[in-house]
Amino acid sequence: MELTKYTKIIVMVATCLAVGYFSSMATMSSVKTWFPTLVKPIFNPPSWVFAPVWSMLYSMMAVAAGLVWNRFEHQKEDVRKALIFFAIQLALNALWSILFFGLRNPFLALIEIVLLWLMIYETYLKFAKIDKIAGYLFIPYIAWVSFAMVLNGSIWWLNR
Repeated sequence: MELTKYTKIIVMVATCLAVGYFSSMATMSSVKTWFPTLVKPIFNPPSWVFAPVWSMLYSMMAVAAGLVWNRFEHQKEDVRKALIFFAIQLALNALWSILFFGLRNPFLALIEIVLLWLMIYETYLKFAKIDKIAGYLFIPYIAWVSFAMVLNGSIWWLNR
């Protein structure tokens, strides 16, 4: 049975939202107890911003991945490589939460978010070659993780 484009997108949305949910559950206690005690830069967003932003970003990256997956029959090797990069960046995305909130280690998280950003950028390049809309859907994610990298670095610096 061949999956439709919309089924592939739904599978990817469910996967990405599940990754986001489980990584947030693994770090929830630190978000409520440890994080409020940190010194943060003046540009730190209010806590309520993160859940809707991440839900939107996970959904957008999932739609992008579904669009790329839908091109598998036409560009097997390119799609396979792109989806491997996608899976790696998604795993690194979850790992960042564990390092920052779970281990309460902003420095290690800072090193990791640089690797995450590079993987997101590489995924963006691969997606954009396969499907322009998929590439466009990754731009807000790159922008947010760029901001998160600066925020992570600032928090580490202010609390070292």
